[in-house]
Amino acid sequence: MAKVILRKKRDASVHRRHPWIFSNSVHRVEGVEQRGETVQIYSADGASLGAGAWSPASQIRVRIWSFEADATIDADFFRERLMQSLRFREALRRAPAISAYRLVNAESDGLPGIIVDRYGEYLVCQFLSAGAEYWKEEIVRQLTELLPVEGIYERSDGENRAREGLSPVSGVLWGREPPDTVEIQEGKLRYLADLRKGHKTGFYLDQRENRAMIPEFSAGADVLNCFAYTGGFGLWALQGGAGSLTNVDTSADALALARRNIDRNGLDSQRVENISADVFQLLRKFRDADRKFDLIVLDPPKFAGSAGQVKRAARGYKDINLLAMKLLRPGGTLFTFSCSGHIDPPLFQKIVAGAALDAGADVRIIRFLSQGADHPVALPFPEGLYLKGLVCRVG
Repeated sequence: MAKVILRKKRDASVHRRHPWIFSNSVHRVEGVEQRGETVQIYSADGASLGAGAWSPASQIRVRIWSFEADATIDADFFRERLMQSLRFREALRRAPAISAYRLVNAESDGLPGIIVDRYGEYLVCQFLSAGAEYWKEEIVRQLTELLPVEGIYERSDGENRAREGLSPVSGVLWGREPPDTVEIQEGKLRYLADLRKGHKTGFYLDQRENRAMIPEFSAGADVLNCFAYTGGFGLWALQGGAGSLTNVDTSADALALARRNIDRNGLDSQRVENISADVFQLLRKFRDADRKFDLIVLDPPKFAGSAGQVKRAARGYKDINLLAMKLLRPGGTLFTFSCSGHIDPPLFQKIVAGAALDAGADVRIIRFLSQGADHPVALPFPEGLYLKGLVCRVG
């Protein structure tokens, strides 16, 4: 039996049910033969603390599957965890107007390193840790038995794989390969998602609930949608009666898909301007031209991929928020987000407050936003809260 014995006084986090054990907490390892295999975890005094997956290349040496003493990790264990995740999403699964959502949210669903997203008749999976990779075949088999889908596609191409000593992998795991685009439904709107090459697993599913708030603020408004990708927030702005919409993204291909999404929903494309440009540079051009908007959405990609990048990321967030505040008409609304896990909510709010001060703007927070309910955060695992958002009234 493979074992990991912890150093003295290094088991407190395990007792708090945090699912990560770092390398500096490990005293010795016995009987481990393969990366990702299951190890039984013991305290320095020999108490059984649970079972996890061994990852020799990562600073997170063990990701814990179970906190039960002498736990058995097998096919039955994964079937029960997957069934729990499905039950948690039962309301979404039954919602006729929602066809894309997260089914398994890694650590917060008790399945570290495993992400499963549903896009209609297709599942897209990410196996981002050594343990997830070790059990991949079994997880896929279980999914095929639990869910009637046409295909399961892998998008294990995130940066976490490299930290686990794993290479990026993409491709069909089971069934049919998804077409170039798959139509998904989100309330009144339909989107085309690229499951094979699109961002994340194809779409920003975690923003679904936040997008649906946009119509409340967009009637008659001139809207600027920054980092627009395929137009997620922009479509909701048009649905809410926006007077004009400007989508900005560096990717011309993403904006082309945004145009297709607008047409697919029968929305007025004459009110839409799509600009392929660097957001930072374009905001400065708009400022210099004294261009104004009533509603601005800032949904940038992750600026801080590690703790060492936080200071640089903070400068980036402050810069775009300051510029956005200068572009808003009095009484305008700013939806601003950070998906950087290393930027916690208090720091993000502090950054936005600093931007308001430098902009000389009177800004009030009217809502605090986060990821959708299908992206839950386990209380012992605060790292699971990565998406922060503020709705601010400016001036």
